[in-house]
Amino acid sequence: MLKHFKGMTLFLRVPKAPLDNNLREQVLKKAILHRKNSLFYKILYGAYVGDFFMSLIHTCNLCKINPFKYLKTLQENSSLTEKNSDKWMPWNYREMLNVVEE
Repeated sequence: MLKHFKGMTLFLRVPKAPLDNNLREQVLKKAILHRKNSLFYKILYGAYVGDFFMSLIHTCNLCKINPFKYLKTLQENSSLTEKNSDKWMPWNYREMLNVVEE
């Protein structure tokens, strides 16, 4: 252990270094689960749609928003989302929603 002490304590010398890798393990777990479930897609386009929604749901979870509410909001404001789609991403759609409600 003394031989590897410097390498094992490197994270203590790096400011704001995470003490665990739980988030990365959760991401990998979701990807592996999706890979297992994707064996049941019948056509390539179905796999594309499944991958798209899996990515969108995971992004919503990382942004701490409800994926169902987000998709519902996009449907309710579909005419606005077509014009400024970059402003309706999961990480900034609440700002646009506040503008619409005013």
